[in-house]
Amino acid sequence: MREYLLMASVTAVVTYLLVPLVRVFALRIGAAPEIRERDVHTVRTPRLGGLAMYAGMLAGLFVASRLEHIGPKLADPRMGDGQTVTALALAGGVIVLIGFLDDWWGMDAFVKLGGQIAAAGLLVAFKLTLLWIPLPNGGTVSLDNTLTTIITILVVVVAINAVNFVDGLDGLAAGIVCIAAMATFAWTVALTDSLDQGRLSVTAAITAILIGMCLGFLPHNFHPAKIFMGDTGAMLIGLVLATSVVTVTGTVDYNGAGDINRFPVVLPILLPLAVMVLPLADLIMAVVRRTSYGKSPFAPDRGHLHHRLLQIGHSHRRTVLIMYAWTFLFAATVVGLSVGGVPLIVFPVVVLLALAVLVMMGLPVWRSGRGGRGGGAHAVRPGPQPGPGPVPEDPSVPGAATTSSSATVTTTG
Repeated sequence: MREYLLMASVTAVVTYLLVPLVRVFALRIGAAPEIRERDVHTVRTPRLGGLAMYAGMLAGLFVASRLEHIGPKLADPRMGDGQTVTALALAGGVIVLIGFLDDWWGMDAFVKLGGQIAAAGLLVAFKLTLLWIPLPNGGTVSLDNTLTTIITILVVVVAINAVNFVDGLDGLAAGIVCIAAMATFAWTVALTDSLDQGRLSVTAAITAILIGMCLGFLPHNFHPAKIFMGDTGAMLIGLVLATSVVTVTGTVDYNGAGDINRFPVVLPILLPLAVMVLPLADLIMAVVRRTSYGKSPFAPDRGHLHHRLLQIGHSHRRTVLIMYAWTFLFAATVVGLSVGGVPLIVFPVVVLLALAVLVMMGLPVWRSGRGGRGGGAHAVRPGPQPGPGPVPEDPSVPGAATTSSSATVTTTG
């Protein structure tokens, strides 16, 4: 546990210290776009915070590779051909380059998708892939080389875009991914106590580094943000989160798990779904909303969940905390159910409970004489509001992001 703490701490410190330098660099090269009508923020804010996060990740990987216990696990030939550190560094480098160019100059959505597939392909090339998929009845579905490649790339690309899509308010993406990493780390450590498998230690190491990346960046990014992570950071942490899922999903032999209950058999599938349900649901609703108005599914609007929470009276920070709370409730409950040993049927009950809590937390905040907090210091900027008809858009920026951190809507959003 001390080695995991050291890795996370080094990553967080390096990220935190480099953010101010990256901010200066972003301002000098002009990576601080004009405010658009649909943006939530009201002050021009530089992007490229992901550069500091990538440097923090490299520092964490370097330290991890030299630790007494984690180092040999990362160099195990059965785990990514013993080149886990190299695989993450190279794949992360590709995704950061694509994100940097997009944050600075802008990039076509399909070019970005190509870069995401290339980064996922690097993970596959280094054998960081799904080996088989677990089933609720204790069985497994074996994957041949073709299916392994296709499904691994699909998981990575979906995770990258889901994180990029939810990056719409100060601190939102970093906080949600941090909670996801903490949940995955807790489950991995708990299972490692019962199963002696090297891949679990690799997953714990990756999630520890991801936690450090997010915690080091959040002090600079929480409202009011001094810098945005941009696509550079959103796609990077999505990639790292996906890698942690890939290294654990379908790799644990539960037949030797002893008193571990059967709930963990499908947890590697449920956990990423649990922490990604919010952005994925928002993505699906956005596509349905836009196409029903005769718009392109990639057309920007102000109908996202975080926009609606702001418009019904919640402040910027309260909206972010509501979404944190939902993610934490869901992820922590799923992990708790797994470790505690409960029937699998409990999971749908938890889903309904989490949705009910989200609805209640999203109700308007009534303030006598003020009509809610929408008119306070953290109010949404005046602009087009979602209603029964089509939502006006900013024609000057076709297909651009709808978020405060310039998270460009790619082929999934």
